[in-house]
Amino acid sequence: MTGNEKKEWSMGDIVQAEVRSGRYVGEIVELNGPRAVIKVLAVLKHPEQGDLHQPYNPDAAMFHERRALSYTEKTTVLKRDIQPYHADVPDYRKSLQSAVAADIEALDRMNRWTAQSIELLKQLQQEYK
Repeated sequence: MTGNEKKEWSMGDIVQAEVRSGRYVGEIVELNGPRAVIKVLAVLKHPEQGDLHQPYNPDAAMFHERRALSYTEKTTVLKRDIQPYHADVPDYRKSLQSAVAADIEALDRMNRWTAQSIELLKQLQQEYK
């Protein structure tokens, strides 16, 4: 067992869990067999936009908008997908804004990488003629 795993969970444990491509800090409020109900307290990673089955495809038939789970919203997760959370729980609103800003920054960086790659490939395309 690694340091991030825990065999038994208890009501009130503060945990982190991935839910539909987002990552959250929450409190366990219910345990039911292989599942736990988590009350969302903070956002660590904002859910990805677009079609999860066709990542990074802007031409997918359905380009989904995914909102982060709300403060104190309850969601069901498999216990095996829960990890302990040992840091101070950040303020929900600040964590949400930080998660969105991190996604925008990552996408902007990818956009700039794509633009530079296209320029270099166009130059190579001319040389390859």
